[in-house]
Amino acid sequence: MRIVISTFISLDGVVQAPGGPDEDTDGGFAHGGWSHPFFDPEVVGGAFSDAMSKAEALLFGRRTWRTMAAAWPERAGDPFADRMNAIPKYVVSDTLGDDELTWHNTTRLPGGGAVGRIRELRATEGGDLLVMGSPTLVRTLLCEGLVDELRLMLMPVLLGGGKTIFPEDGALRPLELVSTVTSEKGVQVCTYRPAAGG
Repeated sequence: MRIVISTFISLDGVVQAPGGPDEDTDGGFAHGGWSHPFFDPEVVGGAFSDAMSKAEALLFGRRTWRTMAAAWPERAGDPFADRMNAIPKYVVSDTLGDDELTWHNTTRLPGGGAVGRIRELRATEGGDLLVMGSPTLVRTLLCEGLVDELRLMLMPVLLGGGKTIFPEDGALRPLELVSTVTSEKGVQVCTYRPAAGG
């Protein structure tokens, strides 16, 4: 399986709380929902639909999984929502109890062994293992060299600080730009893969 990251990101590299004001206020973050003015169904929505069409499973950190699990089951009847609800899902967490895994087809990966289990999933045959949101998890995957594709929805806004997906370990990680599409609202959907020999 390929591990594919698909995320909204500001020009200054922030990925925190793109969906709503109460999504993630850690650190006093006050701009929740910042992606909404730049969303369009064709380019940005199309990028997520394309990513979902190639996904065979979803991978989340605990906070993002909780947000998604609270939102998607009630949207049944929409083709995208139906796919989100049916597809296998993995959540990395030491604190979620098995009784809390109410979102259909969810498996918990205990944090201590999560990287090893993700390596095993990546080594199996299949389509994409798609990660949306989950900045702490994405940072770990990048540090471990487990990201096969990075799809950034680069939005024309500066947020002045917040959570990022990028490691701060001083390592050089060359990427290759595979494709870019620009929406009328100025969003650039940029797809990167690790550069050969990088």
